[in-house]
Amino acid sequence: MNKIKAAIVGYGNIGRFVLESLQEADDFEIAGIVRRSLGAQPAELAPYKVVTDIAELGKVDVAILCTPTREVQKHASAMLAAGICTVDSFDIHSLIPQLRRDLGKIASQHGTVAVISAGWDPGSDSVVRTLMQAAAPKGVTYTNFGPGMSMGHTVCVKSKPGVKDALSMTIPLGTGIHRRMVYVELEPGAKLDDVAKAVKTDPYFASDETHVIEVKSVDEVKDMGHGVNMTRKGVSGRTQNQRFEFSMSINNPALTAQILVGAARAAMRLQPGAYTMIEIPVIDLLPGDREELVAHLV
Repeated sequence: MNKIKAAIVGYGNIGRFVLESLQEADDFEIAGIVRRSLGAQPAELAPYKVVTDIAELGKVDVAILCTPTREVQKHASAMLAAGICTVDSFDIHSLIPQLRRDLGKIASQHGTVAVISAGWDPGSDSVVRTLMQAAAPKGVTYTNFGPGMSMGHTVCVKSKPGVKDALSMTIPLGTGIHRRMVYVELEPGAKLDDVAKAVKTDPYFASDETHVIEVKSVDEVKDMGHGVNMTRKGVSGRTQNQRFEFSMSINNPALTAQILVGAARAAMRLQPGAYTMIEIPVIDLLPGDREELVAHLV
């Protein structure tokens, strides 16, 4: 069996865990890591080629994008046009349909595949929500995140002027309503009021109750744990009061990375275009023989 040649694009929290997930996947070969800088590299990258341009890696089947959400479209567009499939964990829910359309056009033109928003939410949680709705077509689903660190929101805060380091915690209030507790370590001379205004008006935070708190050290309050509880109460046929619940407690970047690797595997089995995870057969996320998987899992 030919192994899937995967490149890691970006090497922050998610990139580190993607490396570990690929190292544990027998059907993948790590083509290399793409970073902004070629300065001192972490020791774990010593066995691999580290470059600033993916073209320097030679043949790459799929690029796993571990970049901030707002950089995903730029990187994915260029790589899809260059004949490389992409997967990402883009997490601004309201912008996903447009990203799917935009990347779908490029992928279809160049015979490549983009799997978008392939984290755990959006991503694997989206699959669970879809299954719940299939089981009870009429009803309401509530998704309650946390308490835990939101990587997308944290990266957003770190990008604001005057912020040296940041942590955004998601606190569930029930029925899908959340509070954002944002802890910031400020640069010298920065004003908390200015940072708080920039954070609260950003689309990541504008729809939620948000509190911005200054701390001396973000490292002293950081915890990458997260979780979700989803419940749906609805109707199966004409039968009322059907209730479903799904819960998990996880390390945020580790799960995101594992889902990205599964999505990269699935990308090799799809026709050209752009897909969200609810459009992909779940069996395609797994390695191994399809007949054996069916016998084991059904």
